[in-house]
This record gives sequence, structure tokens and C-alpha cells, in this order.
Amino acid sequence: MILETLRIALRSMASNKLRTFLSMLGIIIGVAAVIAIVSIGTGARGEVTSQIANLGSNTININPGTQRGEGGRISRPYTDIFTLELGENIQNFSPAVQAIVPVGQGTALLISGSSNIRATVVGTAPDYQAINDYFPERGRFLLVEDLDVKSNVIILGSEVAGDLFGEEDPLGKKVRMNFGNRTHIFTVAGVMQEKSIGLAGNFNTQVYVPITTYMQKVANTRYVDSYIAQAGSSTDAKIAVGQIEYFLTRSLGSSDKFRLTSQDQILEVIDQVTNTLNIMLGGIAGISLLVGGIGIMNIMLVSVTERTREIGIRKALGAKRRHIMRQFLIEALSLGGIGGVVGIGFGRLGAGVIAHFGGWALVISTVSVLLAFGFSLLVGLFFGIYPAYKASRLDPVKALSYE
Repeated sequence: MILETLRIALRSMASNKLRTFLSMLGIIIGVAAVIAIVSIGTGARGEVTSQIANLGSNTININPGTQRGEGGRISRPYTDIFTLELGENIQNFSPAVQAIVPVGQGTALLISGSSNIRATVVGTAPDYQAINDYFPERGRFLLVEDLDVKSNVIILGSEVAGDLFGEEDPLGKKVRMNFGNRTHIFTVAGVMQEKSIGLAGNFNTQVYVPITTYMQKVANTRYVDSYIAQAGSSTDAKIAVGQIEYFLTRSLGSSDKFRLTSQDQILEVIDQVTNTLNIMLGGIAGISLLVGGIGIMNIMLVSVTERTREIGIRKALGAKRRHIMRQFLIEALSLGGIGGVVGIGFGRLGAGVIAHFGGWALVISTVSVLLAFGFSLLVGLFFGIYPAYKASRLDPVKALSYE
């Protein structure tokens, strides 16, 4: 009986193809939107997470806070609080901190022969490469000895090396650096591997010099711009943030003089934004499903009216109310189910196109597919109940005499 009823339902849908498609359109759009939204949200979050991972493992960025503008003064960041000694003390008094490196940076013009390029000069320490998971492709990175003697060695980002030297091997070559009103000669000791551009910016357009050389010879300052700290694990990173915050507040006298940013904090913000967008877009998709359900109810009511004589004949031949109700419920479920399957196909196609242009992996969640399909069946069932009930309640005598 059920298979026969299903065949009747499919035959009825096939006899009015355009009307059937239009009645399923809301379901198709809603299911496709759900699949695409979940896929895009998951893929985009994975892409952002991988970019955050490129910043380094369990890293904590320590930056100066901002002074409030008072008495006619303009608000500006603190520039005279972070020293090399303070960075060493942070590591000594924060057991969860595995490593910490100072960072000072500015923009300089680099010249080699007839080639020149403006690049970001980063003064830092040897642990910078391990914290940022960023290592030399040729030559070496900075050494402790370079910091001790304030040597004029420079490590080039891959893009800078290509612009200055082309196909020529830059190791051991001299580079002239114009920084402010000063000119310095540096020897190239290494070329870094190419690194993808992420939230931390473009590493390939930076060059690296010993922090002591940068402070004393290049920038002529006693202060560094920031620190990058590394904890042993994500659990330790949370502990390290608390330890660093406590130590710096005690040392600097105020928590307003510094800002701490960890990967966990960034991921929490991303999760909140992603979840909010998913809820908002999911609500829009839900409205589409409801509209599709109303379309199914409308088409089923029309079908009941068109098939009044058929219902009367079935009842006259012995069909009970439950048989008539089941027939129309199966038709409504068929509309919702077929619309759900088509919507899943369109949703996967749309998610694939957006993932291709967005540059992230296509992720189709089995749970989201099952939920979307189940909801489409539920919508078909819910909005098919009233038409099925109305059909089952028809008086066979009046139905047979219906024109």
C-alpha cells in the first residue's frame, strides 16, 4: 500500500512539473542555504585558524598600551616602557613562558648595486624563528653572538632577496641600509624561506637584524616596540597570560600600559563572530524553509480541491480516512524530501564555488546535511497535515458530485 501510494504521489507530481518545482523552490533554497552557510563558516574558520597557527605556536603578543589624551595632549601609545631587561624579567618571573623575544621595527631603504627596495627592518633575537615557525632557506638566522657584539648582519625575507639580487646568491654580499638620516652597511647571512601571507602580515618583505644592533646603531633607542612570548601548550598559554599580566602590572604600575593578545583570545573572537553570522544566516535559511512549507501546503490544498472526485471514488470503494490522509501526507513528504535532496546538491555546489574563490578547503558536514534533509522532511510533514486532514474528512457523496 505504501509503495503504491508513493507511486501515485510521484505520478501526481510529474503531471504538474512546473507547479511541483515552484512549490519545492522554498525548500530547495532553504536547504541549499543551510548547507552552504555551515560549509562556508567551517571552511573560513579553518582558514583563519591556520593563519593564526602561522603566527607561531601558543604565542602571546605583548604590546604597549595607549596613553589617554588629557589637558590638550593627543592620545598615543607608550614608547618608553619596554626594555631588553624587562623582557628577560618577564621570562624569569613567569614559569609558563617558554621563550620571549623583543621586537623593534621600522622602515628602511635597502640598496644593493643598482637595485633598491623599501622594506620593514625587524630587530629581534634568535628565538624569533622558532616562535614564528619561520626558518632560513639558505644560510642562517641570527645568533646569540650577533647580539653580544652588535654585529652588522642581516637576514633577508625571500621577496626582498629576489628584488635585490634576482637569481644571484646573496649570501656574503653587502647591503646598504638607509634608515632615517643614517646609512649602515650590513652583510647578508641568510635568506628566509617563503611564508604565506597571514594575519601577521607579509614576512617575505621583512629583513631581520640583531635587536642590539637595531637599538644602538639603527634606531638609536633604549626601548623595544613589543615582545613575543611562547608557552609550552595552549593550556600553558592561558596560565602564561595571567603570569605576564600580573608581573607587568606590578612592574609598570598599571595594566593600562600594556596589552596582551593570545591565540586563544583571537580564536574566541573569531568563534563569536562566526557563530553570530551563522545564526543570522541560518535564520534567513529557516525563513526560506518556512516559505517553502507554506508553498507545499498551498499546492496540497489545490491538489485536494482538484482531486475531490478521486477522493470520493476511493472512499466509495472502501478507502478509509487513514488511507486518504496517508496518501496526501506521503505526497507532502515527497515534495519536502525531493526538494531537500536537490537543495543539498545546490548547497554543495555553491559552497564549492565560494570555497574555490575564498581559497579554503571545501568542508561538507554530514551532520548539517542530515539535519537540513531531516528538517525539509519535517517541514513537508508539518505543512501537509492540514491538507491531508481536510482530504480525509471529505464526504464521499459530496465528493462524487463535485464538478
